Amino acid sequence: YVLRRVGDNKYQFLHKSCQEYYASQKIIFDILSWKPNIITVDNQQFQQQFEIYVQGLSINRKLLNEELGIIQSIAERIHDINAVFVNLKSRLFRIIEASKNNENVSIAAANAITILNSANVNMHYKDWNNVKIPYAILDRAFLEGTNLTNANLDHVHFYQACLTKVNFTNASMNNIYFGEYAYLEGHTDSVSNIQFSPDGTKIVSYSDDKTIRIWDTSSRKQLHVLEGHSNTISAVHFSHDGSKLVSCSWDKTVRIWDALLGKQIQLLKGHSQFVSSVDFSLSDSKIVSCSWDKTVRIWDISFGKQIQLLEGHSDWVTKVQFSPDDSKIVSCSKDKTIRIWDVFYGTQLLLLEGHENEVTGVQFISNGSKIISYSKDKTIRIWNALSGQQTQQLEGHTDCVTGIQLSPDGSKILSYSSDKTVRIWNLLSGKQLQVLEGPSSAVYTAKFSFDGSRIVSGSIDGAIRLWDVSGKQIQILEGHSREITNVEFFSKESKILSCSGDSTIRIWDISLERKIQLSEEYLDVITTVEFSPDCSKILSSSKDKTVRLWDVQSGRQIQVFEGHSNCVNGVLFSPDGSKIVSYSKDKTIRIWDVLSGKQLHLLTGHSDRVNKVQFSSNGSKLVSCSDDSTIRIWDILSGREIQLLSGHSDIVTEAQFFPDGHKILSCSWDCTIRLWDVLSGQQIQTFEGHTRFIDGIKLSSDGSKFASYSWDKTIRVWDISSEKQLLLLEGHEKIISEIQFSPDCTTIASCSIDKTIRLWDVLTGKQIQILKGHSGAIWGIKFSLDGFKIISYSEDKTIRIWDTSSGKKIQVLEGHNALINCIHFSSDGSKLVSCSGDKTMRLWGSDNSKIVNATENSMVNYIWKIGIQSGLSMKDSIWTNTKGLKDEQKLLVKQRGGNF
Repeated sequence: YVLRRVGDNKYQFLHKSCQEYYASQKIIFDILSWKPNIITVDNQQFQQQFEIYVQGLSINRKLLNEELGIIQSIAERIHDINAVFVNLKSRLFRIIEASKNNENVSIAAANAITILNSANVNMHYKDWNNVKIPYAILDRAFLEGTNLTNANLDHVHFYQACLTKVNFTNASMNNIYFGEYAYLEGHTDSVSNIQFSPDGTKIVSYSDDKTIRIWDTSSRKQLHVLEGHSNTISAVHFSHDGSKLVSCSWDKTVRIWDALLGKQIQLLKGHSQFVSSVDFSLSDSKIVSCSWDKTVRIWDISFGKQIQLLEGHSDWVTKVQFSPDDSKIVSCSKDKTIRIWDVFYGTQLLLLEGHENEVTGVQFISNGSKIISYSKDKTIRIWNALSGQQTQQLEGHTDCVTGIQLSPDGSKILSYSSDKTVRIWNLLSGKQLQVLEGPSSAVYTAKFSFDGSRIVSGSIDGAIRLWDVSGKQIQILEGHSREITNVEFFSKESKILSCSGDSTIRIWDISLERKIQLSEEYLDVITTVEFSPDCSKILSSSKDKTVRLWDVQSGRQIQVFEGHSNCVNGVLFSPDGSKIVSYSKDKTIRIWDVLSGKQLHLLTGHSDRVNKVQFSSNGSKLVSCSDDSTIRIWDILSGREIQLLSGHSDIVTEAQFFPDGHKILSCSWDCTIRLWDVLSGQQIQTFEGHTRFIDGIKLSSDGSKFASYSWDKTIRVWDISSEKQLLLLEGHEKIISEIQFSPDCTTIASCSIDKTIRLWDVLTGKQIQILKGHSGAIWGIKFSLDGFKIISYSEDKTIRIWDTSSGKKIQVLEGHNALINCIHFSSDGSKLVSCSGDKTMRLWGSDNSKIVNATENSMVNYIWKIGIQSGLSMKDSIWTNTKGLKDEQKLLVKQRGGNF
């Protein structure tokens, strides 16, 4: 039934899936059917006997790299609960071990490690000295701390792999593949944009470091640094012949540069405010500029003089462009209008009105016969350039349109938006053809490939996504640590150029579009994590709109709770651990049953994102606060809203029940703290003193006082009964991100984006300690249950444990390769769970049983990791005497923290 005859004694499988099934079954049962010839053997004897058998296995006959169906079919069996497959994972590891002593099993070893990687099996801290795995696919593999000294790694793929602390000493690495190249080093601040020269031989970039840099495309070497602007550079463009550059800046100037010599040719002054946009005429003889001074100016390049001043806009002008025949200029403005001007006479020809908000971009299309514009009013509009009449209005985006591009053949429009989508439209009909969804944040940039078959996009979440025009997402390129500001396709190579707020310009190879891992293991950024009251489970929430429940012992996923339509901001267990509450940007709160996984109640009422939720101490009520300026109290049993507390005039950032459950304390960006009666819903007191947004409050355990922290960089301690401010704690140089009372309420700990933690005496208000060590903003802190230690987590990707009495750092927990979003202690103090922007969650433990008892000499390490870590990471990896690496690959390794 699965074969068809195609000739004399010749047969084919009816479908490739049948072939993949039978081939994978053959490989699996070859591996599992072997038994040692003696019943009682130790592990070493078992391995020795097994190694003799490996050479003849079907897994050793050919590389399966082009048979992803077979690889993934075997990988799925690794997770199969059927007892038949229980030894499959361990036997695949044995095959890799067998390659240490026998080169003739290298094909089997490469296939085995590729299959384990496909199954998302963590391969960290393995002793794989001398293994031979040429051609293995280790894309996105988790190899942290593994010993690969003397290994044969020729042709191995390490695309987006975690190679932190891996030892590659003496390894053979001919033709290995990272999927990306050494980044262009030079800028010291956020890179605003990149552009290829018209002939593609050069790249120009500009940055918040106030410099423009020119790079050679093929060698990727920096040719020139153009310095002169004294403020933020807002735009840079090549002339059409590629010989010149024009730039404009917030320093109110326009500058013309020689692109070959890297020297300034002209300095054009005249604008009285920020210059926002510039453009060369097609003949490269003129430049047009526009400014926040509400004017458009035309300049003669040869003489460096202003030849026309175009006035008419009533607010700042955002974009300008010459028509293809250089006879007209189009401009758009915050005043919601578009204007067409005559270049020769400097007069306004047409006024185009219709947009209902700031017009952020405009350009001529269809050889100058039409104009396309986009706006903060969420629309794209097409106009007749001769009559000024609007001919089409493209609606679909639900937030500000951030940019557009025409397809190479001029038949389609690509648009991208703060609504997290990229959309493709038919230019002729105005019909929306595709909506590309995937980014978890606003899309800042998107481009068509030169043949129009693919699209690349970049967003605030730091991810670059590659799509085909049918709307299918092909690849996600991760590695940038901040927002993507621009992306470009190379014209003749399968590469992408990107720049970011992280100060880097990166080049990515997109020739291979293979996704080897089983998709079930992919997680998005995890926003919060929490232990269950009995410490047996962990709860996580994510940007992927889900809540997930995990088993602490095994790291296995127990349950997925789906229902939210936007990022889940947080989750918490009920005091008895039987229920879960989640809250989201979708304005809802949901109550779930832990055992069944069913949604018990959907709590609706808030008209904006829900920021925080808290149970009353007896678990019968819930308090929530929101960007809608309200606080709501809910009955857990019925899911009904009991009280609506109105009074704040801005975002409410936190609301907390008092220990007795009769009162609620709230704080807001309206700079006030308010005390409410739960039963009546009436406001009892208002506490004022902070001069900027209040981000949070913490109640003392006895409910007699509370502390608050604000954007004014102060912490204030208040007495509730007298309504008086007891203490003003000053010292942090930047915004405070969190505060905590010690368990005995004698100390307050605070952390800040100034990279410090400070300890304060609650009685006197004096600063006791400053804890320094983090190299990035500190987002949160926790006291240990005994108050003797503080645990902090930071933008620098580390978690640190500190001794509160001495202020000394005890431990640094490293492993995450993006900022850490949240940590939580188990109630018994034995473990710590963390989650990160790298899309993973880690459970940490100590060799002396409890993580809270860790000392400087303790071994604190992670017990398990969940999720596939994003981006290529190499920090503290060792590459001494490696063979076969190219010079550019060596530079990449050094840039990523590897050591030679």
